[in-house]
Amino acid sequence: MALSPVVMAVSASGAPVARRVADALGVPMFGRAGRVAGADETFDDALVFAREMFAAGRPVVGVCASGILIRAVAPMLADKRAEPPVVAVSDDGAVVVPLLGGHRGANRLAQRIAAALEGVAAVTTAGEVSLGLSLDEPPEGWVLGTPDLAKDAMARLLAGAGADVRGEAAWLDGLARGTGAGAVRIDVTDAPAEAGVLTFHPQAYALGVGCSRDCPPEELAGLVRAVLDEAGVAPGALRGVFSIDVKADEGAVNKLARELGLPLRVFTAEELEAEAGRLATPSEVVFAEVGCHGVAEGAALAGAGAEAVLVVTKRKTANATCALARAPGVIAELRGRPRGRLSVVGIGPGQAAWRTPEVSRLVSEAEELVGYGLYIDLLGPLALGKARSDFPLGGEEARCRYALERAGEGRDVALVCSGDAGIYAMGALVFELLDRDADAGGVSQAARRVEVVCSPGVSALQGAAARAGAPLGHDFCAISLSDLLTPRADILRRLHAAAEGDFVIAFYNPVSKTRRTLLAEARDILLQHRPADTPVMLASNLGRVEEQVRYRRLDQLEVDEVDMLTVVLVGSSNSRLAKLGEGPRMYTPRGYARRIDGDLSGKAVSE
Repeated sequence: MALSPVVMAVSASGAPVARRVADALGVPMFGRAGRVAGADETFDDALVFAREMFAAGRPVVGVCASGILIRAVAPMLADKRAEPPVVAVSDDGAVVVPLLGGHRGANRLAQRIAAALEGVAAVTTAGEVSLGLSLDEPPEGWVLGTPDLAKDAMARLLAGAGADVRGEAAWLDGLARGTGAGAVRIDVTDAPAEAGVLTFHPQAYALGVGCSRDCPPEELAGLVRAVLDEAGVAPGALRGVFSIDVKADEGAVNKLARELGLPLRVFTAEELEAEAGRLATPSEVVFAEVGCHGVAEGAALAGAGAEAVLVVTKRKTANATCALARAPGVIAELRGRPRGRLSVVGIGPGQAAWRTPEVSRLVSEAEELVGYGLYIDLLGPLALGKARSDFPLGGEEARCRYALERAGEGRDVALVCSGDAGIYAMGALVFELLDRDADAGGVSQAARRVEVVCSPGVSALQGAAARAGAPLGHDFCAISLSDLLTPRADILRRLHAAAEGDFVIAFYNPVSKTRRTLLAEARDILLQHRPADTPVMLASNLGRVEEQVRYRRLDQLEVDEVDMLTVVLVGSSNSRLAKLGEGPRMYTPRGYARRIDGDLSGKAVSE
């Protein structure tokens, strides 16, 4: 999905132009804290901020020196086909330079900004400079069917060859025309490309599909290929895959959309029934089953619009149906609603440096953020301008239900958790709700059909271990001491088992305002199985300004030193504190000592 640009001003001199750019694009203005007045939001470090936004897939517009943006994103450059646009604007607004992503929207963005500022877009890509267009970036609604031929065709056109355009495409009218062997042939067609011919497809077709539950994906894909062959239509001429909403989670339908590289859009039965008068093969059987007289034909017509016609009526196999509709021209509006997606993300302890690029991208793509308010606040600029629904501590079930139901309406929602969302967080509750029927305390059928994406985060366990050194170098486990949802007897049973097994133990939720005894009980149980001087690490507010890391002996662990934001790491009987110049570091040997000592022993014998 297209993400809104980030407009940033580094200095006070560029602030007025940054405000004009932000207003023209309809987005907030970011300014460096302490230097730029009047910004909607601030950042502390320009390089870090630009790099974080770039990693999240956000187009970056910097009113600053080009070098600042170049230094910020240079370490992250890898694939020009996937990287977002980066545009530099001079402080006076006279020059707008697309630095990266020229063929991924940066040139158009620069031209739009330049028009708003009455400045100059310093576009440097050869196609735009000499020809006024880029063959590998056709306008919205058009697809380059032969991308491997674009580079050579562009080189020939730049060298003076004429274009032999066969078909209608107004956006190609500016090319100098030519014929004969030296000309570059360009086909504009619905049909599959001829070998060796640069071909563009107008997306004027809507593919409607239906199928029975658990339809084999290859059966639906084979039917679609047969329908496209019958119509003589290339896959590139399709605008999308369309179906009824009860098929939003159908594996065959989603796989088809992915393999075709097309968006999936769905309609309610009522919306499809509105197309009943245009159906070629209405069915009372289908109506009795799903509430409309035709899924494939109705979805194709609804997707292509009011003036569309069926070019292939319903074709079917044992488990699948398919139909094809054509609009009078390019289908500009993508009709229907998306399946809906819930991204269950762990943002780590809080600092941006410990947040994964995938989590940042999913948060950037989300329309709405749901979570405990503090966790959303920790996202900083990534959360700005997004709808957000804050829930208090203790509102976990309501939080997950709300997120699922919002996604069930077709929205892209991110459920924001600290640490890793699958470790003592919301991930398990999401799937527990999905695993129940609505009348058994679960969520609606629409919510059960959403796509659920789980993205890992740096857990408190990992963060604490990294600060300590390597306490998890051997077998370890995690135990939550909260008895709010887990019976106290179960917690004590697990404590005894972990103590007897000599695991390194990470204690989550060690204390609360009303629960102060379990940590002391855990200490006493462990002292029955490991030495009194076993190292214990107490880590609080990891990754934040208030971070504290301290060590204690197991027999000196005091409950009053621990709060709800503390992770307690108790070593095994083998864990050690290495005495280093900058202080102790905790580690748990894995057994290499025997090998090391053996090597030393062997050396001594040989000497």
